[in-house]
Amino acid sequence: MDKLNILWTTDNKDTIFNMLSMYAINSKKRQWWKEVNVILWGASVKLAGHDTQVQTEILEMLNNGISVEACKDCCDTFHVSETLSKLGVNVRYMGKYLTEYLKNGEKVLTI
Repeated sequence: MDKLNILWTTDNKDTIFNMLSMYAINSKKRQWWKEVNVILWGASVKLAGHDTQVQTEILEMLNNGISVEACKDCCDTFHVSETLSKLGVNVRYMGKYLTEYLKNGEKVLTI
């Protein structure tokens, strides 16, 4: 399977703009990976739910064909479920899905 899952847990904006989204978008545009999936979990959820600059970056990833998911429990904890859902992020309980990705042998890059 030619899929990369990027597990985004940091709230460091420099890392988001200068590594995570840059690599995700270029991976899709340059076809380094057929599928790119970004998973927001932990601190990234809080940042994404409250920072419009980060939300704009998420929209750019979505517009480039990158799927974006977020941990529902984290989203509920930080009261950002509705905000991220409206952006187009798939907000759901991620434990089961991340486990499936790992058991299926999918690549997971953690940031």
